[in-house]
Amino acid sequence: QVQLVESGGGLVQPGGSLRLSCAASGFTSDYYAIGWFRQAPGKEREGVSCMLRSDGSTFYVDSVKGRFTMSREKDKNTVFLQLSSLQPEDTGNYYCAAVSPPVPGYTTAQYMCVMLLYDHLGQGTQVTVSS
Repeated sequence: QVQLVESGGGLVQPGGSLRLSCAASGFTSDYYAIGWFRQAPGKEREGVSCMLRSDGSTFYVDSVKGRFTMSREKDKNTVFLQLSSLQPEDTGNYYCAAVSPPVPGYTTAQYMCVMLLYDHLGQGTQVTVSS
């Protein structure tokens, strides 16, 4: 059974930093892509950063470029999202998602940063940015 377990959320002041972790397990074959999605109250879930397993290529949504960094451990089963220079608009529930078989035609991390393409979702970790 696939499990994605997020941790690292919390309350932080504007300008602060957090590091989110996602531990992936239970895949019968390697996942194809893994990503971080967030949902703010009253808003749709959006792709924040996504990574292809094969080459580690990473996509960031414009609003977080230069502030967030996605990385992974050597075994590729734990990924991180370093959140820096946090702003109140970054507040939301951050989810880790993964998809196991390759998605035909979706060959870049940017193409893969769409929630509908993912078939496994973690429980989420709350990030609140407030003074």
